[in-house]
Formats: sequence, C-alpha cells, structure tokens
Amino acid sequence: MKFGLWYDFRCPPHSPVSWRETCAQTLEHIRYAEELGYDDIWLSEHHFIEDGYLPSLLPAAAAVAAVTSRVTIGTNILLAPFHHPVRLAEESALVDIISGGRFLLGLAVGYRREEFAGFGVPRQKRGAMTEEIIQIVLRCWTEDEFDFQGQFYRLQGVRATPKPVQRPRPELWVGALGPAAVRRAARYADGIIAGPEQVAQFAEALAAEGRNGDRARVALGLPWLYVSDDPERAWRELYPHLSYQINGYQRWFSEAGQPIFGTEPYADLEDLQARGPYLVGTPEQVREALAQLFVQAPAERYFWWAIPPGLPPREAVRSMELFARQVMPHFRGRQGP
Repeated sequence: MKFGLWYDFRCPPHSPVSWRETCAQTLEHIRYAEELGYDDIWLSEHHFIEDGYLPSLLPAAAAVAAVTSRVTIGTNILLAPFHHPVRLAEESALVDIISGGRFLLGLAVGYRREEFAGFGVPRQKRGAMTEEIIQIVLRCWTEDEFDFQGQFYRLQGVRATPKPVQRPRPELWVGALGPAAVRRAARYADGIIAGPEQVAQFAEALAAEGRNGDRARVALGLPWLYVSDDPERAWRELYPHLSYQINGYQRWFSEAGQPIFGTEPYADLEDLQARGPYLVGTPEQVREALAQLFVQAPAERYFWWAIPPGLPPREAVRSMELFARQVMPHFRGRQGP
C-alpha cells in the first residue's frame, strides 16, 4: 500500500503568492513530502485556465525529479490527445533517465470541450486516438526502429532514443471513469487510475481480456484529504479554496456531459460539507474513514490533492505532517490487491 500526493501548481486570482513563488514552494512541499515518507508524487494537466493549471507535465516531472531521490513520479493525468506520441515517448524516457527510473506515465483521453477546440482535436475521436498513442509510446520505448500505420498517425522509420532506464520500460497506467476507459486500461495498461467505483469493473475487464483479474493494479484517487487538530477551523479557512476547486470541476464535467460532481454548484460551506468529495478531519477520524475505504475499494496506491488552489503551499504542510506521522503508520505493511 503506497500513499501519494497530487499537485496541479495552480495560482488563482485570489492567491497571495505569485506563479513563481507557487512553483518554488510547491517543489519544496514535494521535497518535504518525500522526507516524510510519502511514496508517490502525481501531477495533473489542464489547459486554458486563468490560474495556470499545470499545462506541461513532463517539464514539471523533471523538476520534481531534481528535488527528490526516491518517490515515484506519476502523471495523473496526462491528456494523451494533446500530445504527439513520439514526442511524448521521447520526453517521458528523458524524465525516466533524469529521475533514475522513477517515472510512471498515467494518461487518459481528456474531457473538457474547450481543450479539444483549442488544440483542434476531434473530441469524438479521443478514445481511438489515445489507443494509437499508447501503442506508439510503448513501441518507442521498447523497439529500435518501427513503422506505424493507423487512422490518426502514419509513421515511418521511428528510432526513439535514448531509451528509458526502467526495463523493459516504464509502467503505463490509464485513467478511467467510464466503461470504455476501463476496458482500454484492461487492454493496454499496467494499472488503472480511477475512483472506488471502477475497482471491481477493472478486475472484470482484465478477466475479459484474458489477463489475471485477481492481480488488478489500482491507483485510487481519494477525496481531497486534509488532516487537522481542529477540523471546524480548517473547514472555515479552506472553504474559499475548496469551493473554487470543486465548483470548477463541477462546471467542467457538467459541460462535458459527465456530471460526476452533480448538476448544481456547491452553494456554501454547509452544502460542501454535506455533499462534497472532501474529507477534513482529525488524525483519528481520517484513520477510521480510510480503514473503511481500504476494505470497500482495495488498491495498490492511494493519493489525494496536496494543496487546494490559492492556499500558499507552506500553509498546507501541517496536514501533510499529521498524515505522515499519525495516519500513515497505521496502514504501512498492508497489501493491496
């Protein structure tokens, strides 16, 4: 069982720190997370958002590699249709080399209509396009030279060098919230990045592909998790940042026809506490909630947002410390599926 933190490097208009300060403090937050014993660092991609939501994961992953020495550096999620597969394979290989073999490529199809319009990519073709991208990336990592003839990419004489450090290659995981994506993960991926609802679905999809469903590898995104000695005060202080975050996602998914966060914005603190995806509690409360989740949705890796948008990264340190010192030790040694 591994624990990770998830970062997007956002700097909203209400943030008291600059983009440069946000990046510097976030990298220091990540360095300290490794020191505290966290296993994974996850990076998330989006585009055309005023707060600078991290648009370029692989340079950020290289920066994380430079300030760490042990943690796995994963992308959750790299939006595959917006990346040329050969360039993606080359840059991923370089991150794997820089990090000494600590890179994990997590990718998915994307969902925001604005992003597909801005990149000129047909949204309705994103699934088929992503499957070609996966095939090409894997061949770039493992073959000396190849040609590829697909619907979207026609490549000749591809010789991608240097190769990754990891052998036979870095792990490739697929993000999935819907049935088609779960099947895609079962067909191509080493593991799935998903929510609790997809854990059993993935095992079934693996079995349907002739793979061992009993050994399904899952990285599970938890609700945004914050550990505090005074949860009521934490809720009040965090509310502007959490409201900004969740109402953004609620709008994006609703516009994409996937209202996983409901069809209406979260109106106020009480509404957010009642139906939002956040877990804010004491170490004891968090331990109890996670123990129940681990039984309901067993996974190899668990991760959650480390810093709500607009909160200076240095102010998110206490929660990270409390989890590492008073929650994490209670679950170390447990085995995932």
